[in-house]
Amino acid sequence: MSVKINKLEIENVKRVKAVKIEPNANGLTIVGGNNNQGKTSVLDAISWALGGNRYKPSRATREGSMTPPHLQIVMNNGLVVERKGKNSTLKVIDPNGDKGGQELLNSFVEELAIDLPKFMDSTSKEKANILLQIIGVGNQLFELERKEQEIYNQRHAIGQIADQKKKYAAEQPYYPDAPKELVSINELVKQQQEILARNGENQRKRTEVEQIRFQLTQSQQSIQTLTDRIAELQAQLVTEQQSFSNLSADFETAQKTVETLQDESTEELQQNIAEIDEINRKVRTNLDKEKAEEDANQYQNQYDTLSNDLESVREDKAALLTNAQLPLPGLSVDDGDLIYNGQRWDNMSGSDQLKVSTAIVRKLKPDCGFILLDKLEQMDMATLNEFGQWLEQEGLQAIATRVSTGEECEIIIEDGYVAEDKLSKPEGGPTPQQATPTTPTWTKGAF
Repeated sequence: MSVKINKLEIENVKRVKAVKIEPNANGLTIVGGNNNQGKTSVLDAISWALGGNRYKPSRATREGSMTPPHLQIVMNNGLVVERKGKNSTLKVIDPNGDKGGQELLNSFVEELAIDLPKFMDSTSKEKANILLQIIGVGNQLFELERKEQEIYNQRHAIGQIADQKKKYAAEQPYYPDAPKELVSINELVKQQQEILARNGENQRKRTEVEQIRFQLTQSQQSIQTLTDRIAELQAQLVTEQQSFSNLSADFETAQKTVETLQDESTEELQQNIAEIDEINRKVRTNLDKEKAEEDANQYQNQYDTLSNDLESVREDKAALLTNAQLPLPGLSVDDGDLIYNGQRWDNMSGSDQLKVSTAIVRKLKPDCGFILLDKLEQMDMATLNEFGQWLEQEGLQAIATRVSTGEECEIIIEDGYVAEDKLSKPEGGPTPQQATPTTPTWTKGAF
């Protein structure tokens, strides 16, 4: 069972002269009144009574009072907490009559419950760290977030390089008619020499044909000359005829061979040799473009891999928080900030901020069933009602102050006294609204 405040009696603390309140067991109890009437003094007195001397006001005794402060709080577990006397000595008595001290109170009183503004005024990251520590995943989440940031930074750098590589590759010119590899001038010269050698052999054969043609002509002339001497030179004629016949055969063979010969042109090679620097420039340009595109693709692949790693880490973070015992549905942590129903702290409504703060305080010390809230005048009625309904639903108790005397205030403080108490239950007659400052009479609801 969570510990709450059943009844509190305060006398001569700061602006309070004499106040007795029995707050709602569940939900919101608003202590209202105008400024400088003692509303905040009520909360300060409760903080001092339950939290110890570190919450003692610097000027605890009411100005002008000859009587020292007196505080008494009765908790719903029967525990009685009292401070009285010149030194405001603490006395804690449990239901069995045994005495205790501040150590007993510390076992169920959460520091932030009596000083909730300390939590609400902290930074969003400080709030998130408190939540992560109480649900026991702070170190794990820190490591995942460190890994997430590391991968994100690495991916960002790779992405920038990939973009630069893509732009560089896109800006490079390309010559589709250029060969795939650099052209060697030695190879071109060698090809040219081979062609020239073949052409030289063809020329040699042509020369040989001309020689044979010349010899044939000479032979014909000899035949003509020898015809006149045919009788004398019959034997020689036969020889010459045979020679002629052989030469004719050779001529016919050589002529047929020459007719099939076709010289190869070196014009293209000569042009290539002349343009080799330009060709190789285009080849190098194409190779540079292909290399740039390859680099861009490699960095894009690295970027995609890192994106997958980043998504995996984020899924681990989400799973870690999903499986954690969070104090409020819809409450989480993202990038070191508290998130409730998708909203960061500065975008939460006032009611949601109070819900989140109260839920975290309760998680810090589950036995603490109450909180103290000062200055709720900034909240409209809809927000107050919503927060009050949530407190009742959760079985929590809140005692709050508000600069107001409206219907939302169950207790009205005037000049250090309870001027109106809507929570009191008259016993046989009207409840007095005020008593003398020096000799307060403790009656249910007011003094």
